[in-house]
Amino acid sequence: MIITGPGFSLDSLADGEVLELGDELLATLVANRARMLAALDAPEPVYGVNTGMGRLSGVRLDARQQAEHQRNLLVGRAVGGPPWLSADEVRTLLLVRLRDLMRPEVAAGPELARFLVDRLNDGFVPAVPRTGLGSAGEIIPLSHAFQTFLGIGTVLENGVETPAAEALARRGAEPYVLGPKEGASLIQGSPLAQMYAIRGWRLTRRLLDLQTLAAGIAIDVLGAPTTVDAVGHADDHLTTLLAEINALTCGSVARPGVLQAPVSVRVGPRALAHADRVNGELLAELHRWDRTPTDSPAFDGTAFVPTTGFHAIELGLRMDAVTAALVHLGEISVQRTHRLLDERFSGLPAQLAVDPGPQAGLVPLHKRAVGELHALRRLATPATLGSIDTSGGQEDVQAFASAAGVQVHAAAAHLFAITACEFITGSQARHLAPGDGAPGLRATYAWIAETVPPVLVDRPLGPEVEALVARFRSRPQLPLKATFTA
Repeated sequence: MIITGPGFSLDSLADGEVLELGDELLATLVANRARMLAALDAPEPVYGVNTGMGRLSGVRLDARQQAEHQRNLLVGRAVGGPPWLSADEVRTLLLVRLRDLMRPEVAAGPELARFLVDRLNDGFVPAVPRTGLGSAGEIIPLSHAFQTFLGIGTVLENGVETPAAEALARRGAEPYVLGPKEGASLIQGSPLAQMYAIRGWRLTRRLLDLQTLAAGIAIDVLGAPTTVDAVGHADDHLTTLLAEINALTCGSVARPGVLQAPVSVRVGPRALAHADRVNGELLAELHRWDRTPTDSPAFDGTAFVPTTGFHAIELGLRMDAVTAALVHLGEISVQRTHRLLDERFSGLPAQLAVDPGPQAGLVPLHKRAVGELHALRRLATPATLGSIDTSGGQEDVQAFASAAGVQVHAAAAHLFAITACEFITGSQARHLAPGDGAPGLRATYAWIAETVPPVLVDRPLGPEVEALVARFRSRPQLPLKATFTA
C-alpha cells in the first residue's frame, strides 16, 4: 500500500501489508523539515532540542550537547521491563507513530519516516514494556520502542529477547542517526494509548456481537416471551438492538406459564446498548485524536508551541468506561448461564446433564465463568485515577491512559471466556430441548457445535472453551447483522 498522507486508515495495515511512502508525501516531508530546521536556527530556546526536558528544561545546551541530546532522550528514559507488548500491539503502535510523523507540526525528516516504514515491512518488533509506566506522558515505553532504531536496547525475534543491533544487522540496516528534534518527537504524544484504544474498540465490537447472540440464545432456550421490550424508545442504540434480538428469536416457542423472564434475560439488550454507546464514544474520541497535534513543542510553520498531546485523559477515561460496561455484561452473562442450568427456569434436565446424578453436566462450566467474572470485576476500578508527583514536581499529574488500555484488554479476555461458557451452555440446552429453536439462531447453534459438540457424557471442557475463545478472537463471520456502530 502506498501511503500518501497522515490520514491513512490503520484497519487495513495492522495485518502486515507492505507499505510504501508516496512521492508527493516525501516531497511534503522534505519541505516541512526544511522550514522547521530553518526555525531552529533562531536563538530562542526550544524545549527538548536546545534545552533539557522536564525539571531541567531551563538548562540550555551547547552545540555539542545538542548533537548528543536526541540520542540521550531515548536511552536514559528506558527504565521499563517485561511483560512486553505483543508483536501485533507493537505493529499498531508503530503505525500510529508513523501517522504522527506525517503531520506538518512534527516536521520529521523523510529519512526517519522511511526507516520506520522499513522496520514495519521487515517485522522489526521492539520490546516495549506494558506496565510500570508512571510518567506524565509515554516517554518510558516510547524510549524503549525507538532506541532500538539506534541499535540500542532489545527487540523480540519470534518472542525471544534479542539485542536490537543484531536484529538490524540481520536486516542489512544501519542504526538510524537522529536529526534535530527527532528524538524528542519520537517520545512525545500518546501513541500507546491510541494503540490500546484502537484495539480495545475492535475487541469490544466483537464482544457486543457475541453477547447479542448469547442474549438471543437465552431467550430461545428458556422459552422467554419472544417480543423483547416492545415499547418504543428514544434510544436509537437500544431500538436497533431490540429489533436485531427480536429477529433472532422470532419463532421460538414460549414455555407455558412463563409470564416474565429472569432480570438477566430481560435487561441484557439495555446493557448491550449502553456498552455500544460507550464504545462509540471511544471511537469518536479516536477520530478526534487523528486530527490532534501530539508533538510538543509542535511547529506551527513559523514557531514552536507547547501542546498537551501527551495527556490522553479523554482516551483513558473512555476506556475505563468501556471496561465498566464489559464488567456489567459479564455479570449478566454469568447469571444467564446459571439460569440455563437450572431446571426450574429451563424445564430441561438438571445442570443440562444427559443423565443427571451420574453426570455433573455443565455446572463446572458455570464455575469457570464465575472465576472469570471475579477477575473481571477487579478491573472496574478506574485506571486513570491516582496522580503522583514526579520529576521534582514538574510532572504532577498523569493520565495513566495506557493503564486503562491494559485493563480494557484484560476485561475483554475475561468476557471472551465468560461468553464461551454461555455459548456452550446455551448450545447444550438447545440440544436437550425439543424442536430446532428459533430459525434466526439455527446458524449460530451450528456454528458453536462446529467447535463444541453436545456434551453426551462428562468430558473436560477446558480445551473446548479455549478453542471457542480462539475462534472468537479470529474475527469470525458471525450469523448476525451489522448491529453495532462502525
